[in-house]
Amino acid sequence: MAKKSDDKTEALRKRGCLNPDPERVRDELFNSLEFFDAQDLVQVKYEMLRKVRTENSTVSQAADGFGFSRPSFYEAQHQYEKEGLVGLLPRKRGPRGGHKLTSEIVDALMKAQVEDPSLTTEGLVELVRARFGKEVHRRSIERALARTKKNS
Repeated sequence: MAKKSDDKTEALRKRGCLNPDPERVRDELFNSLEFFDAQDLVQVKYEMLRKVRTENSTVSQAADGFGFSRPSFYEAQHQYEKEGLVGLLPRKRGPRGGHKLTSEIVDALMKAQVEDPSLTTEGLVELVRARFGKEVHRRSIERALARTKKNS
């Protein structure tokens, strides 16, 4: 049985759904029934929401019993109402996409490449610095240009 548990733990880890604090889950379901796995973050969040909705638990009690804060409960509730079960999946933190590289900057980079095909990525970094006053990593420029070409 340990092998199956290890496989599940690894699968949860790969998908970003491994609960970082399973020991904080104190709800009786997770202590008494094998089906409920405190390491499964999506299942823990779902059961926390269900407890409030169907068992008339308070938000504070449910959040505490499942190892979350009240703001985390409300965020999970909002995401669940908006997207269903998928909304309970963890999201990547940080900016989404090149927040420094506006469409104006990407357009200028593409134009510069058309005008001078020998222009290197380092040259594009310098162009952004000189023309727009922004420090941008060369890899960010490469990704932004690749995305733009892919969407063309």
